[in-house]
Order: sequence, then C-alpha cells, then structure tokens
Amino acid sequence: MGVLMLMMMAAAAMAKLCDAAVYKVGDTAGWTTIGNVDYKQWSAIKTFQLGDTVIFQYNAQFHNVMHVTHAEFRACNTTSPKATYTTGNDSITLTNRGHHYFFCGVPGHCQAGQKVDINVLRNPVSAQTPSPLAVPVSGNQEPSPNGGHLPRTSKASFAMLGLLSVVLVVCC
Repeated sequence: MGVLMLMMMAAAAMAKLCDAAVYKVGDTAGWTTIGNVDYKQWSAIKTFQLGDTVIFQYNAQFHNVMHVTHAEFRACNTTSPKATYTTGNDSITLTNRGHHYFFCGVPGHCQAGQKVDINVLRNPVSAQTPSPLAVPVSGNQEPSPNGGHLPRTSKASFAMLGLLSVVLVVCC
C-alpha cells in the first residue's frame, strides 16, 4: 500500500506541475512605469496557484524587481528586500501560499505604482474537484492466470505506474 500511496502522490504532483500557469506581470505592457499599468487590477483578476510562474519583463537599465515583506511593500521600503532581481527577464516560481509582494526599487517607481501583490490561494481551485486518483483500493484478492492470487493493490500499483507514465508523457 505504501508504494501505491507514493505513486499517487507523485502523479498528483506531476498533475500540479502540468497545470502550472505562466503569467507575464503587466501582460503586454510588462514591468514599467510608462502607460499607467494598474498592477493591483492586473493581479486581482488572476488566480495564482502553487507552481505558477510570474515573469517580470523590463528594461534592466531603468528597473528592477524586489521581493519584499508586507510592511516594506506598504512603505515602499527598499532597505532589506528578501530578494532583488535585475536581469530584465526574471522568472519566479510561486512555491508558497499567501501573498508575495514585489516592487521596483528604483527611487520613485514604487510610489508611482510599480508594485504588485500576488496572492497564491490557500485553498487551490483544483482541490474542490475530486481527483480520479482518489479511488479507494481494497485489499481483496482476485485470481491470477497462474491459479495463485494476486492482491488488487499490486494490480493497482501497476495501473498507477501506467497512469503516471501517461501523465509524464502528456505533460513533458
């Protein structure tokens, strides 16, 4: 039963990775102070989940991205960010639930609205739909072709291995 559970967890993790979305912050405008992009509105209409990736695209000569705490976000305080990104094409995978606060650390840019609060849902949307992998497996015996008995859990393990293989092929 342990192997079956491990395989189910692996399949669920792979399915999550396959469902991960990629979001370009600011959509076509990107990460900028030009054009009055409303990043608050941009993030409000998105449903971020674990494994999703946000991409900040900008001119690295004029901008950067700082990952900060809520207090730093509110005050546009650049003194001790969690991380600073400067490539102009920064890809960040969301690995924790809750709020992720980012702003541009160039003086005046955060105050001008170049800041975004990305909230990864605490209750993922997919958790509301029962998984086809959550089918209970009984320990009943079933005759095998050689006259012996093969536990259903063994057959289920092979079936799950096949399903996991299909998930891997489809996703990757």
